[in-house]
Amino acid sequence: MTPDELLDVFHRRIRLPDADTIPGWKQEHDGLVHRSYVEGPDGAGFVETPRGLGDDPDAVIAGQLEFFRDRGLPFEWKTYAYDEPADLGDRLARAGFVKGEPETLILGEVDRVLQRPSALPSKVRLREADGPGDYHRIAVLMDTLWHNGLERIEERLAAEGRMFPDRLSVFLVEDALKGPDGPALTAAWVRFHPGTGFASLWGGGTLPEWRRQGLYSAVLVHRARLAKERGYEFLRVDASEDSRPILQKLGLYGVTTTTPYEWEPGS
Repeated sequence: MTPDELLDVFHRRIRLPDADTIPGWKQEHDGLVHRSYVEGPDGAGFVETPRGLGDDPDAVIAGQLEFFRDRGLPFEWKTYAYDEPADLGDRLARAGFVKGEPETLILGEVDRVLQRPSALPSKVRLREADGPGDYHRIAVLMDTLWHNGLERIEERLAAEGRMFPDRLSVFLVEDALKGPDGPALTAAWVRFHPGTGFASLWGGGTLPEWRRQGLYSAVLVHRARLAKERGYEFLRVDASEDSRPILQKLGLYGVTTTTPYEWEPGS
């Protein structure tokens, strides 16, 4: 499939039916807005508008701000480069959102990835996360790389895995000699979106001293193989500039960009 064809399938199967939400989050459609959120001390929200914002975009934006302000929840408005109106990002910035780093939406067919050879160094091993200790090590790795806090990974990801084991699989690479006593060298997870044909890939961070040794590629191919076994046709990744070239070498395509806009209570 061409990049344009892949983006069309993604839009129809994932964005329009709102199939991209995290399992366990409350999911609502408010007019043209797709909204999901989880409440509580560590609650958060997520918004996107795949059908545009209608005749009064600023009023739609104000309505979502009021909704999350009333609940005291931070939230992300996820935008894609082809979203309407074309100045959506500027409107969000004027409304008090903070623009995040753009990422490339990477899409591709599982079978293309599985045609690429991939192998781990003999001194490491890849396995599925098992228990609180592994989730803590994964959280430490992610916080070291991206400074996004331990709880977000350690608690939320572990809870998601417990509640929806058929929709999430989490993996880590560790030193074969040190095992659980050493750090996680690479960690990544895959979410399955039933009825869409898509599996989405997340994480993938690797300790700097272990990069360029094939760890990222091996974990990606491992997840692609699992997706194939479960009957999924397509892979999706929101990729940083570090990951994008690796993903494209593995047979995936950059089809558009996606930019988060963040809002915090009190901003």
